[in-house]
Amino acid sequence: MSSIRFFNGRIWDGQGDSPLASSLTINDGQVVSLNEETKADLEIDLAGKFVMPSFADGHAHPLFGGREAQGPTVSNLTSIEATVEAVGRYAKDHPEEKWIVGGAYNATLEPNGMFDAKWLDAVVPDRPVLLHAMDHHTIWVNTKALQIAGIAEFTEDLKVGTIDRREDGSPSGTLREWDAVALVTKFLPDRGMDQEVSALEYASARYASSGVTWVQDAWVDRGMCEAYVEAERAGKLSIGFNLGFRVDPSTWQVDLPYFQSQRAIVEALPSPSNLTAYTAKFFADGVIESGTAAMLEEYCDHPGSYGMPVWEPAALAEAVIALDAAGFQIFIHAIGDAGIRNSLDAIEKAITRNPPRDRRPVITHIQLLDSQDLPRFKKLGVIANFEPLWTCLDPMQVVLSVPRIGTERTARQYQMRSLIDDGVAFSFGSDWPVTSEVPLEGLAVAVHRQTPDRQPPGGWIPEERISMEEALMAYTSGVAYQSFSEDSRGRLLPGFDADLIVLDEDPREIDPHVAAGLKVRETYRRGTRIFAHE
Repeated sequence: MSSIRFFNGRIWDGQGDSPLASSLTINDGQVVSLNEETKADLEIDLAGKFVMPSFADGHAHPLFGGREAQGPTVSNLTSIEATVEAVGRYAKDHPEEKWIVGGAYNATLEPNGMFDAKWLDAVVPDRPVLLHAMDHHTIWVNTKALQIAGIAEFTEDLKVGTIDRREDGSPSGTLREWDAVALVTKFLPDRGMDQEVSALEYASARYASSGVTWVQDAWVDRGMCEAYVEAERAGKLSIGFNLGFRVDPSTWQVDLPYFQSQRAIVEALPSPSNLTAYTAKFFADGVIESGTAAMLEEYCDHPGSYGMPVWEPAALAEAVIALDAAGFQIFIHAIGDAGIRNSLDAIEKAITRNPPRDRRPVITHIQLLDSQDLPRFKKLGVIANFEPLWTCLDPMQVVLSVPRIGTERTARQYQMRSLIDDGVAFSFGSDWPVTSEVPLEGLAVAVHRQTPDRQPPGGWIPEERISMEEALMAYTSGVAYQSFSEDSRGRLLPGFDADLIVLDEDPREIDPHVAAGLKVRETYRRGTRIFAHE
């Protein structure tokens, strides 16, 4: 591999307010020096552009994002009519597809989030349709899909899930959480390996264009690791991925040997590999907008309801202890304050029960955190992973979340500043395709905590805003620490991987709203350019 010297630029090594360098030399995929007059095979004049460590995404679902791109894409549509029209148009253009599967629709387009099967029937009456909501905890299906799943006659109680029903008791077409969603998804036709590899190739290229060179896939079910391995062997992955195997409360004992065998297959791939597989992903609860996040106090709009834990606390602790003992990094989705507490309790029991080691457990989202549990993050060494794009008073909050949890709980969501000030390790993710995978969009929101029209003035819960520097580090060195790679990624220092991006401007020196619109000019991974803006 040839050496490259970037010069005449503004180069930030990725650590706090360290002074900018004007040149950077890399060789064999690693940084060699900064601010030194060295010889290189290729000299690149930056013409004053800004260089920084590439971004990493600490929580996403790349295969899901790639799959969605292969079906009707409805994520940016602003009305139910436009969404239905897009589905109908796609179905007409693809008569060969037995199922129409796509996403991710905007649940706030209907005030209570209940979408009707009849709306989809109007454009696709003869084939089953399944659309994922933006939260990926909810689906909207047409009548044909309901019939195939036998949901009209289904009367059993669901442990984790709800079937929304019309006033006459008939299923509406909206299904929420695992058990309800699975009633339909178990009938989906198997996807071919070629489709899966194509989806991962698409996701990899899309991330590279956003300046991202490493991603935590936080939802890997059976068959998905195999697709990643095939994509890696075929040379279709341009960035790094760590796989997080989803741990299911009803099957985890059977699944654990499978997780271990897949981890071994990934570890045996030729070096350097784009894949690792050392993480176990748990869902402690659902989401606030569906009333399924586990809460310490009841929901305002449903007295007596405390949400829907995916695991009973004792069962969660048992599984966390077992996966931790097997050497997996624990990674838990927890949104409600009860879900977060149960997660911390389970991690604490694993630390107490199992021998000491470098664990770096992660709790992701942390939307509603009780004050009693905040100091436990630092005490237990738990990494706080946030999706910064969510930290504003957007329609999801106004239409669905605020009415469910009320004013007091609304005002203590996403306590980033508080956790940072307490010395908690901190990282950012996107949860793509739930929301945009573009880090520049997300990190800006963490700084101003406003919607794109700059509302509310001063930001939403302004005491929890963070600086642009902190936001950049959460997407670089913060995720590097989460991934046990703080000595090789996340900074531009001699001996580190030459993972970097080129921007026109330094995001720290401009209005965060403007920074959100910056374009990544180039992305390099291990010294190889994997994206260039045309």
